[in-house]
Amino acid sequence: MFIQTEATPNPATLKFLPGRDVMTAGTVNFPTAVAAERSPLARRLFALDGVTGIFFGADFITVSKDGATGWDDLKPGVLGAIVEHYASGEPILADAPAAPAEAAATGPDSEIVEQIKELLETRVRPAVAQDGGDITFHDFEDGVVYLHMQGSCAGCPSSTATLKSGIENMLRHYIPEVTEVRAV
Repeated sequence: MFIQTEATPNPATLKFLPGRDVMTAGTVNFPTAVAAERSPLARRLFALDGVTGIFFGADFITVSKDGATGWDDLKPGVLGAIVEHYASGEPILADAPAAPAEAAATGPDSEIVEQIKELLETRVRPAVAQDGGDITFHDFEDGVVYLHMQGSCAGCPSSTATLKSGIENMLRHYIPEVTEVRAV
C-alpha cells in the first residue's frame, strides 16, 4: 500500500492519502481520543504519542499533532497505523450512526440560509478539503454566519484570514444580508 502525504496550511497537521476511500459519505472529526472510540483507525492513530486530533474526509486522513512532537518522529508511526488498519479489514467506523439531521431552514432567513449552505457546499468545502479540512454551517443570526472548522482548519494560523478574506468576502458579495463570518 502506498500512502501519499501532503502538507497543509496548518503546520500542526498533515494530510495522508491512502489511495482509497476513507469515508463513503460525509466527514468525521475526532478532536479527542475519547471521541475516537467508535473508529478502529482513529484509536490506532491516537495510540501514537503526540497525536491530538484526527479528521476523515472522502479520500484522506488528516492527523494533528502537539507542538512537542516533530513530523519526522510521528509520520512513520502514522503511516504504519494506516497500513495496519487497512490490512486488518476493519471498517473505518465500528458503528454507522445516522448522520445528524440538519435542521430545515424556516422563518424569514430561510432563503438566505439555503443560499449560504449552497455557496459553502459548492465553493468553500471542496477548496478546504484540498487542505485537509472541512467547514460546515452552524447558524445564521443577525447577519452573522457561524461556521464550524474541522481537520486542518481547526487551529490553523491562517484560518482567520480564510474566514475573513475568503469566505466572508464571498458570502457578502453574493448575499448582501451577510455582514460577518465567525468560527464556533
